Amino acid sequence: MLGIKRLGLLAALVLVGVAPAAAAQAAQPSEQDTQYLQAIHQVNLYEVKAGELAQKKAQDQQVKDLAQMIVTDHKDLDQQVKDLAGQLNVQLPKEPTPDQRTALDQLNNASGEEFDRLWVTQGLAGHLQAIQATQTEISQGTEAQVVQLAQTALPVLQAHYDALVQLAEELGIPVPQASASASGTPSPGGTTPTPGGTTPAPSGTSTEESPAPGGTITETPVPQQS
Repeated sequence: MLGIKRLGLLAALVLVGVAPAAAAQAAQPSEQDTQYLQAIHQVNLYEVKAGELAQKKAQDQQVKDLAQMIVTDHKDLDQQVKDLAGQLNVQLPKEPTPDQRTALDQLNNASGEEFDRLWVTQGLAGHLQAIQATQTEISQGTEAQVVQLAQTALPVLQAHYDALVQLAEELGIPVPQASASASGTPSPGGTTPTPGGTTPAPSGTSTEESPAPGGTITETPVPQQS
């Protein structure tokens, strides 16, 4: 199985601390709010590109159908992100992160069943970190409009994750599960962080380790399903 690149900026956001109270009063949004808008925009760019690839290359019709839903939802979400970023004078990246581009290259080079498995595995890892970053924004963001956007995004991301888990189980693809203790913590600016902290995994999922960049293995926590 090809190594799956982590979404470094998203994982780093999990550790962003609460901004000082003065930042909430500032004209510019806090670093937390700004980084969240930038990170979720790059998630949207990646998910749309990956989903469009799946609609063309996937072997399994269920993969194609889920990819279509994900593309539609992330396009809608990204329009909201771009509108809000414009209001707050936040400059958004023009392309996905280097890790996300590497993941897209992996999808471009895969075909058949290998493509389907890779797309689902990448989708699980990407949506997991997007959920973690969104939960962090909800709890630690200081700009009300950005927090509201995160609250809107969270159920969409969770629905995608739940659908990916169900599809993975139907296709016999291992679903990563949280370990008893954290194996590492991400640091801002890192390209291949290991998510810090653990979250209870959904019941009924198998305990497997997901491949990390560079051929190493790290365990990935799974958010608790509502």
